[in-house]
Amino acid sequence: MQHTRSLSQQTPSNSLKVIFSGIQPTGIPHLGNYLGALRQWVHLQNTSDDSTTLIYSLVDLHAITLRQPPAQLRQWKRESLAMLLAIGLDPKRSTIFHQSTVPAHAELMWILSCQASTGYLGRMTQWKDKTSGEKEGSEKLKLGLFSYPVLQASDVLVHGATHVPVGEDQAQHLEFAREVARGFNHVYGDGTGPLMVPETIISSAKRVMSLTDPEAKMSKSHANPKSRILLTDSEDEIRGKINAAVTDSNAGVSYDPVQRPGVSNLIDILYHCTKGAGFADQVAQAKDLDGSSLRVVKQRVSDAIEGQVRPIRERYQEIISNDQLLDDASAEGTLKATISASATLAKVKQAIGLT
Repeated sequence: MQHTRSLSQQTPSNSLKVIFSGIQPTGIPHLGNYLGALRQWVHLQNTSDDSTTLIYSLVDLHAITLRQPPAQLRQWKRESLAMLLAIGLDPKRSTIFHQSTVPAHAELMWILSCQASTGYLGRMTQWKDKTSGEKEGSEKLKLGLFSYPVLQASDVLVHGATHVPVGEDQAQHLEFAREVARGFNHVYGDGTGPLMVPETIISSAKRVMSLTDPEAKMSKSHANPKSRILLTDSEDEIRGKINAAVTDSNAGVSYDPVQRPGVSNLIDILYHCTKGAGFADQVAQAKDLDGSSLRVVKQRVSDAIEGQVRPIRERYQEIISNDQLLDDASAEGTLKATISASATLAKVKQAIGLT
């Protein structure tokens, strides 16, 4: 379930929708990635009009803002592509590609960097969160991390995206892309220049929290592998992680993310894995479970997760061993994305006098 939110009065004038979204290829996606973003990608693919263009990128240039072992990055890229196919994305219907195979992304980033405000970038939440307290010379104080939002804006704008699915924590970056597009169009086209100003599609799916630290977001980078459910986890691994999930010693079952974050996280997972199961919200589902032991609740949650993960896990195992399928999907996605990006980049270069 999602809704479109315009962050200003300017909206795309093109009647044809172009939807763009991306994810870093930094290992097998976890349940939070799936419920928060990837499942929505499949839903958009399966419900959008045939006239809607859907573009999904594995943003490997973003992944190297932290140094990655080359062999590991190559493996992650392959696994991530296989997973996008396993969740149900169709390379014939959607454009699925690795960001680094389309140079227009990086080229437009440089052009936009010449317009972007360093003051604005310095106020970005992600930059402040990741560099807070760091001293001069720190490994984290890198230009790539500082200018990350400019590349993110380029990813969206180079394809003329009209709509971008984002979580609440990424809305600030999408607004930056909108500001960059408006500023560029004002300077080079009296407000009607070559860059589309996209709208956001905000997913209603709540962030899934860590199973071991339910006040923190579920993350691939957490040191404890029991903190997350991977989309390749076996049924036994899923049940083991859920049974070990942090809850509390309070009696009964209730939904209160502040006072009972662990129990509430399990209810969130159950609610989103079962798509509500007829309940109005998580509070109603918790009331239905009240009187059950937490052991029973964890059993229900494990069953719901396995119902979501099993078909994905089985398809993934088939796809990851099919080199030809992966090579063909990658080549097709790169070609389609290159054509899409080239059109916008040509207009931008003409507008600023490079051609």
